[in-house]
Amino acid sequence: MEPYGSGDAAELQAYADELRAGFLRMQQEIPALHERARTLQVTEKSPDGLISATVGARGDLVRLDIDPRVYRRPDSRQLADTITATVQSAAAKARERVVEIFAPLIPGEQMKAHLEGDLQAVLDQMTARLPGER
Repeated sequence: MEPYGSGDAAELQAYADELRAGFLRMQQEIPALHERARTLQVTEKSPDGLISATVGARGDLVRLDIDPRVYRRPDSRQLADTITATVQSAAAKARERVVEIFAPLIPGEQMKAHLEGDLQAVLDQMTARLPGER
């Protein structure tokens, strides 16, 4: 890595100013976005409409409704698979909604990486934005 020259100092100052402005904006807007995300619930129905799963923002199961008609076909393995798939679908949609909620402040790919717990991807994305690292 080459030492920063005078042009690089101006670039670094511009980047620092951008970071500061972004931080101040986040400080003002994040509480409301966080509240929206915290109270988010997504409901998904199974393809046959017999299972309904509601999850929270983290994909945690909040409510599960099973139509009594499932007993017409007593296949516990199929029922379990349908419940699992429906909950997973609802959780995926909840993650998408959280990304949408924070999109005004946090780039979508960065938020997705954060939600997936992919710290390396988050750090790589942040590093790519540093001056001189492109």
